[in-house]
Amino acid sequence: QVEVVESGGGSVQAGGSLTLSCAVSGYLYNRNYVAWFRQAPGKQREGVAAVALSGREFTYYADSVKGRFTISRDNDKNTVSLQMNRLNSDDTAEYCCAAGKLSLFAGVTTKQALDPSSYQFWGQGTQVTASS
Repeated sequence: QVEVVESGGGSVQAGGSLTLSCAVSGYLYNRNYVAWFRQAPGKQREGVAAVALSGREFTYYADSVKGRFTISRDNDKNTVSLQMNRLNSDDTAEYCCAAGKLSLFAGVTTKQALDPSSYQFWGQGTQVTASS
């Protein structure tokens, strides 16, 4: 079975940086993609970034974080990191890591990679707060 465990949440000043970590266990066949999602009170869930664990290290980003956040995978394919730079109040939310098996039949688009319905296994969530 697939297990997802998150760590690294916390509170930082606006303009600061924070790194989240997602440890994923289970057969790679069942978890070829990992993504980060976030949800703030009163707002809908938003896909933040995603990375392919199998094959080439394809990455996908929401426009709101592109250029500020970097998602990467470890060499062992068991850990995914999300480096968050220049954080602001709009980044304050609960962040959840998710793993899934995405179809490669027609290629994976950014919309698909950042769609929560594409993922089957979810972590417990971790809070990120950026204060001014």
